[in-house]
Amino acid sequence: MALFMFITLLVLMLLSVPIAFSLGLSSIVAILIDGNLPFELLIQRMFTSIDSFALLAVPFFVLAGKIMGTGGISRRLVNLASAFIGHLSGGLAVVTIVASMLFGAISGSSAATVAALGAILIPAMIKKGYSKRFAAASQAVSGELGVIIPPSIPMILYGVSTGTSIGAMFLAGIIPGLIIGLLLVITVTILAKIKGYPNDVKTTWKDKWVALKESTLALLMPVIILGGIYGGIFTPTEAAAVSVVYALIVGLWIYKEIKLKDLLPILGESAVLSAIIMIIVSAAGLFGWIMTKGMIPQQAASLITDFTTSKVIFLLLVNLFLFFIGMFFETSAAIIILAPILLPVALTFGVDPVHFGIIMIVNLAMGMVTPPVGVNLFISSRIAGISLEEITKGILPFLLVLIINLLILTFLPVISLWLPNLL
Repeated sequence: MALFMFITLLVLMLLSVPIAFSLGLSSIVAILIDGNLPFELLIQRMFTSIDSFALLAVPFFVLAGKIMGTGGISRRLVNLASAFIGHLSGGLAVVTIVASMLFGAISGSSAATVAALGAILIPAMIKKGYSKRFAAASQAVSGELGVIIPPSIPMILYGVSTGTSIGAMFLAGIIPGLIIGLLLVITVTILAKIKGYPNDVKTTWKDKWVALKESTLALLMPVIILGGIYGGIFTPTEAAAVSVVYALIVGLWIYKEIKLKDLLPILGESAVLSAIIMIIVSAAGLFGWIMTKGMIPQQAASLITDFTTSKVIFLLLVNLFLFFIGMFFETSAAIIILAPILLPVALTFGVDPVHFGIIMIVNLAMGMVTPPVGVNLFISSRIAGISLEEITKGILPFLLVLIINLLILTFLPVISLWLPNLL
């Protein structure tokens, strides 16, 4: 049953069937082949997969990100980053990285980060003399910080799938996100110097103060979200709802860049994106349940432990496997399907579940900037007006840095676990 299910999934993916339908149809094939499972189980298991209080955080964070992106938050964050670091070598590229870190702490989504900031920064970089390839690549790769720096939708999905604390996952993502951001800043600075890209004029302290004052309300949002969670005031799901209310107040009545007539399109876009995620989650939940029934996790654990008893070899194999999967699978689906399979194996090797979650998310985040299913690549290349092949060439030096960073995070678990253990 499991063999036919995997073969069907592979065939459907090769035929470019959307991942949610590929998962659902392959699960139906498995149910038909088994013959003993009632067909009503299909709907029951799909509904059970999304019947979770924690998953309510996903549509709330999606909506909050849309509101903040429309309400002038992204522009203010760009202005703030530009005022303080725009004078560095490759100033606008550095601003792109830092602004993505700031916006990632609001949106929880990689694609939202690229779309909101790319529309501002990619044309600005091209106008300043940066090549389209470099401008699009730097925005695409910095967008992955949106799912590593909390709040993060993939972290919520990992927590729901494995029973790991979402609050601990959020804490674990802070230091890795900062390290990745720092390494990307160093990378764009070096590349900008080599290519001779310009930097902005150094701003006065008065301009810095103005930019900081205008962006204060935007910077308060992650403080409210994370502070509320770790202060015991509300759960991650409740924090997501609070972020929507906060975003509405700021966008409608303080910045006044959102009109009441804008709310319907914002709600519509958020509903569509949330529905896409939830359909994937429900289909992946059914797929995962059938794998569990077929004892696939236990068989995978047995296969790996028979192959090696080395924790180092196991982590290297997992990283290679996830990197390959990330090139073809949407991140949310990959986490929901693979986390329940791989985590039990990781536990047998003594890997902490929070640390393993960070490894999975950082690795699969690279899939957002690798073809053929790199969402960030499609968004950035469309904004810059270049082909997928062209932006892929620009990604290569960044990809090398991301791989090195992944290995550091993999074999130095203290980077991910220090804050969760501390708090």
